[in-house]
Amino acid sequence: MQNSKVKNIVIVGGGTAGWMTAASLAHNLKIDGLKISLIESEEIGTVGVGEATIPSIRSFNDSLGIDEVEFLQKTQASFKLGIEFRDWRELGSSFFHPFADYGIDLAGIPFHHHLNRLRSTGQNVDIADFSFPTQLAKQNRFAQPHPNPPSPLADYGYAYHFDAGRYALFLRNYAEQRGVVRIEGKIEHIEQNDNGDVATLTTESGQSVSGELFIDCSGFRGLLIEQTLATGYDDWRHWLPCDRAIAVQSEMGGEITPYTRTTAKDSGWQWRIPLQHRTGNGYVYASDFCTPDRAEKTLLDGLDGAPITEPRKFEFVTGKRKNIWNKNVFAIGLSGGFLEPLESTSISLIQTGISKLLNFFPYHGINEWDQAEVNRQHSHEFERIRDFLILHYKATKRDDSPFWRHCQSMEIPETLQLKMALFENRGHVMMLEPEAFERDSWVTMYCGYEKYAADYDRRADTISDNELNAQLEKMKQSIASAASQPLSHSEFIRRHCAAPKPD
Repeated sequence: MQNSKVKNIVIVGGGTAGWMTAASLAHNLKIDGLKISLIESEEIGTVGVGEATIPSIRSFNDSLGIDEVEFLQKTQASFKLGIEFRDWRELGSSFFHPFADYGIDLAGIPFHHHLNRLRSTGQNVDIADFSFPTQLAKQNRFAQPHPNPPSPLADYGYAYHFDAGRYALFLRNYAEQRGVVRIEGKIEHIEQNDNGDVATLTTESGQSVSGELFIDCSGFRGLLIEQTLATGYDDWRHWLPCDRAIAVQSEMGGEITPYTRTTAKDSGWQWRIPLQHRTGNGYVYASDFCTPDRAEKTLLDGLDGAPITEPRKFEFVTGKRKNIWNKNVFAIGLSGGFLEPLESTSISLIQTGISKLLNFFPYHGINEWDQAEVNRQHSHEFERIRDFLILHYKATKRDDSPFWRHCQSMEIPETLQLKMALFENRGHVMMLEPEAFERDSWVTMYCGYEKYAADYDRRADTISDNELNAQLEKMKQSIASAASQPLSHSEFIRRHCAAPKPD
């Protein structure tokens, strides 16, 4: 146990992770005499491609009292109802992962079991017909959900696409207004105490910054958590083989869609993230199956607008830090681990890292039991998201390239094996609580890949065929009618939150 009280917090690294952390700590910690410093260098670039989010970003902004319209305008943001998956099951296929449940549970039985029952009789039913945000997305429409929806069918979430660099600047202004001190410069020397704790950081200009708690937001390199403390890393590339990415911004092409698009390619997948003023694009691929030159050509050939930046290339190792809290260093963001942005979890993992820090903040000194619980939660969270991402690759029917044949044949974690087997045999969605992705997200993937269950919960038979079909038709028509009424996504932005032309 480290008995010294925390009076000086030092955050290493800016970008999205650093400034989200600084803003949240400045807002939430009411400790007399507490000083929060953030060290960053303008010469060290940030990854800055995490521009798509999941609905938890709204609760984060709300917790800081951030006005949504101001945020949308300052970050050139658009809205996100979910993710479209093109060519993942097979070439020419498409399905949508919404931020919502499907239909309404009937007779206390999860909704998807009733659809499985109908499929068992030969009826062709599309689960997408029972998702309001999916139907909105198909028509490029957007509406904010009612705070007290009249029906469970109208209850859904939304997230954002935004300019990550502008978001970091927005939060920097927020944090500095609340007393966070920004220090410019590269860290040249790290001094440790006899017990191994980090004590003082010295910048190249000679400025020394001491603290009792250090937050590592230095990105992939993990300056403190790994380069200094040698914490260790779990490499998951044998399950998630993509280890390279190339990103480029392009002019707007077509409509500002209210969703992220991911398109499976021969050695990975390409993202499309529409903002108000441009589109973010990238290709995540496996270097064992694709050269950098071919990856760049694949990306540029797949754009729907002219590129406006030079392509940026990244290398990464999918996996997690063995511990995110080691001695007096707490890792948040990429320094704590990296799971490819297939389901837009990068920024949400920053949020959950901040939440763990706040929940176990060492007001009276660092306690080994607090550290152990934080690290356990960290491992559990990463492993559950890991399994969900692996499913995207393992479930494919594609055999048109060596990469996809590898994904079909690769070994997967036992936890995912069990989940897939339980659903395949009886339609049961096993949840290892807590999980970042809820039951119907897993149902989306199983149905999107046509991994339908062989059986269903027989308690669904308590509803007659006629009654079940009548209720499903009523749900379907209600959703279709409601989805045809809102404004287009572009028009909604123009009326309510259009940003000034960028500088």
